[in-house]
Parts: sequence; structure tokens; C-alpha cells
Amino acid sequence: MTHFEILMDIISHPRPHHVLVEKPLCTTIQDCRKVVDAAKQRPEILVHVGLEYRYMPPVAKLIEIVKSGTLGQVRMVAIREHRFPFLVKVNNWNRFNVNSGGTLVEKCCHFFDLMRLIAAANPVRVMASGSMDVNHKDEIYDGKVPDIIDNAYVIVEFDNGSRGMLDLCMFAEGSKNEQEISVVGDIGKGEAFVPESVVRVGNRAAGRAGVMTIKAEDERIKYDGLHHGSSYLEHLNFLSAVKAQGGGAPAVDLNDGFLSVAIGVAGQLSIEKGRFVTMEEVLSI
Repeated sequence: MTHFEILMDIISHPRPHHVLVEKPLCTTIQDCRKVVDAAKQRPEILVHVGLEYRYMPPVAKLIEIVKSGTLGQVRMVAIREHRFPFLVKVNNWNRFNVNSGGTLVEKCCHFFDLMRLIAAANPVRVMASGSMDVNHKDEIYDGKVPDIIDNAYVIVEFDNGSRGMLDLCMFAEGSKNEQEISVVGDIGKGEAFVPESVVRVGNRAAGRAGVMTIKAEDERIKYDGLHHGSSYLEHLNFLSAVKAQGGGAPAVDLNDGFLSVAIGVAGQLSIEKGRFVTMEEVLSI
């Protein structure tokens, strides 16, 4: 929730500079739009949004396979994140929707960004079901009980006819992989597993017997960290863009950051209203 004011201060500063902002870009549609508009007035400034899941080696490999056309036209992108509960953060800010924008904004913008990138399309409408069923229910801060959801299903429909689905559970520590990403095209299927760092690729013609297993690693990563080395690779990418002659373009720009938040906002609203929410509705807020 501090991103907006800090970003506006940085973008308006007269001295030339570049920015790497952690996800989410902001926690509301209104604040995201103000940042985007402010940055348009400073075209010399490079603003990169920290959606580093793109750089996790198995995810990066899967994206490479998709872009190569191996799977054909992408029709379905299914992402499962089964993990541990939210960690304790400064002043427990992440326990409340008012601070984070909600779990689907603060946490899951990563996955909505991946859906857009892999589907090569923009979202049209979102349907979500979720609640707070297990985590943080016995916690109280300044007399208030946390209100963030700890599990959800989210369906995203895109303008090219493809669909994305997120299966989120934050009380699933008993999982081998924290993230499993499945991409199905009209020719084949690809899957990425994190932190197992394995990618599997097959096609309809060869069937199950033709599925290949690839160990996805990046020799530049010496220490995996909690994001499996992706944060380091993201910084290398940002540095490369900054050093590019004539000014490089950020690999993850403000539009990417804005729409990843917007899908999360639509998901949170869908849970609240119990219905599909169109992106047109959300973007008009």
C-alpha cells in the first residue's frame, strides 16, 4: 500500500533515473492508473514491475516452449499454487485487504501476469470463488481479525478465446511442488513444476509415450532463495535494459503490472458479488 506514494514521488523527481517496483504495482485500479499517467509524462524513465515469477527457470523454459509454437495455439493455462500460509511481515500489514488489496491482488498478480503472457491475450471477464477457511482466524491485531482469503479458484477468460484457471491453497504445506503450471494448445501440452525445476512437453500425435522431461536450470543462479533464483535474474534483466544504448524497454512494463492487478481486483470483486465480473466493469472504477 506504500507503493503508490513512493512511485509518484520518484516519477516526479526532476533528476533522470530508472525504477524497479515490486509487485503489485499498486493495490487499487485508481492508483495504478495515476502511476501509469504520471510515467507517460516522463518517457525517459524506465519503470520495470517486479513480477519475477516469469524468470523462475522452469517457468521461463515453459514460456520459451510456448513462444516457439511447439504447443500450437494456446487454449488453456492452468496454474496451481499449493503452499504455506502468508509469512509474518512488518506490522502484519499483509493480514488485511485494506493494506494488500486482497490475496488475489497482492499474491496472485504473479499468476495473472503469467496467464496473460502465455495466452498472448488480454482478459475479458473473471469468475472466482474463495474464502478464509483455515489460516489467521485465531489472530487479532489492534482488536481486528485478519480478512484475507487463504484459498480460491479463479477463472479468467481472454479476448482470443483462451482460458486461464488458478487453483490457490495457502494451507497445503504437504506438497512436493509449490507451483504447477499446465499449458495446453491445439497441438500439445507443456507443464512446469517449481521447485522441482522440471518441465514436461508432449504432443497429441505422440501421446503419453512421447512426453519429454526436461531439467530446467540456469547456470547464472548460484543461490536459489525463496523465489528460486528468479529475483536475481529479474535484476539482471532490469540492469540490461538500463544499460541499453538509447534506453531499453522493461521486460515487464506498467501495462503488465496494471492488468495483473486489475485481474486480481476483478477476482476479489467476483468473490464478493458471487458472479462473473467483466474487465470493462473493473477498469471503469
